[in-house]
Amino acid sequence: MLNWRRDPGYERRVMQHELRMKQLKSEIEQIKKETEQLRRENARLRMLNAKTKTLLSYVDQHCFPPESNSTPIPPIETGSSS
Repeated sequence: MLNWRRDPGYERRVMQHELRMKQLKSEIEQIKKETEQLRRENARLRMLNAKTKTLLSYVDQHCFPPESNSTPIPPIETGSSS
């Protein structure tokens, strides 16, 4: 015959383990939600960055056209016929 004694802490440890597993599942779900939120935010920021680059290129085209240069145009002499 076996001499079996019940472990008094076993049920408490099982309950603690189950509680910890529930906590971990909850944390995993929270991390998944946060990760998805960050993905959406990154996509929004990529779109805003692209719009900003486009707007900056328009500003560059209109304010600094390629035909402009830093050499001043010599003044036209008065009295000369052109």
